[in-house]
Amino acid sequence: MKKVTLDAPVPDIDLPATDDQLFKLSELKGRHVVLYFYPKDNTPGCTTEGQNFRDNHDEFRRLKAEIFGVSRDSLESHEQFKSQQCFPFELVSDKDGKLCQLFDVIKEKSLYGKKYLGIERSTFIIDKKGVLRKEFRAVKVDGHVQQVLAALKSL
Repeated sequence: MKKVTLDAPVPDIDLPATDDQLFKLSELKGRHVVLYFYPKDNTPGCTTEGQNFRDNHDEFRRLKAEIFGVSRDSLESHEQFKSQQCFPFELVSDKDGKLCQLFDVIKEKSLYGKKYLGIERSTFIIDKKGVLRKEFRAVKVDGHVQQVLAALKSL
């Protein structure tokens, strides 16, 4: 599968999301889309990142942007995570890694000296026409949501 590139249309893809939703990029035209990829539900950094998006959700809505969190966790795990954290946006389950591959966010990581492949925390902004306009890779959680909001305001 071809990888996304800045200033080019993002290929359509559909995947299951929380609340019995189907995440389908083509159905989101007319709105900005913020896709944030995170490694795992219910882990400290991922929880804080989701809470930051949650706490700024109204500002994203004012900018006509839809937020979607993406990880390789199951829908069941996502439903619990979303419910526990009161996220007002959907979480996309990318069990097979299709969306992760499209956005090239699977990277070699290391934990306690053991190497493995996992999601590199990354965020992407897709404009109202379905074109990738901004990417944030190797994201640090602190201050990230403000960076995304600033980038959205500049579109």
